[in-house]
Amino acid sequence: MQSWYLLYCKRGQLLRAKEHLERQSVNCLTPMITLEKIVRGKRAAVSEPLFPNYLFVEFDPEDIHTTTVNSTRGVSHFVRFGSQPATVPQAVIHDLLHYQPENITDPQTPWPGDSVVITDGAFEGLEAIFKEPDGEARSMLLLNLLNRQVLQSVKNTEFQKI
Repeated sequence: MQSWYLLYCKRGQLLRAKEHLERQSVNCLTPMITLEKIVRGKRAAVSEPLFPNYLFVEFDPEDIHTTTVNSTRGVSHFVRFGSQPATVPQAVIHDLLHYQPENITDPQTPWPGDSVVITDGAFEGLEAIFKEPDGEARSMLLLNLLNRQVLQSVKNTEFQKI
């Protein structure tokens, strides 16, 4: 009987495992999200797995044995409860297929009003308030210098969120 199971994949080999399992006629599901984060100093929208290193698979253990799935390249092991692989309810899979999140941001990416500390440059060590992005690689920060608030453009690699 066809059932959904959860696999844990080796680090960085989720797509390899998915590709090899699909060649074996195993249905695979990797829910993806698009989130905004700073990559190499630039704000970018990045598509990432919702559950890193986890892969939902659907197959019939009478047709394809669990040891065959477990020994597939990139797969580490089944998520188990006791000695048997845990089955995932169909309702959970249905919800994951129809889940469409919007406006998700990496927790380390600052938003207007967030406190940041400058880690490099002339203002190193000063705390500031993130004002807004200034293009792809820079941001506007509000600094308090000599009891006066100054708006300064700083590279995204030269500060971090507190």
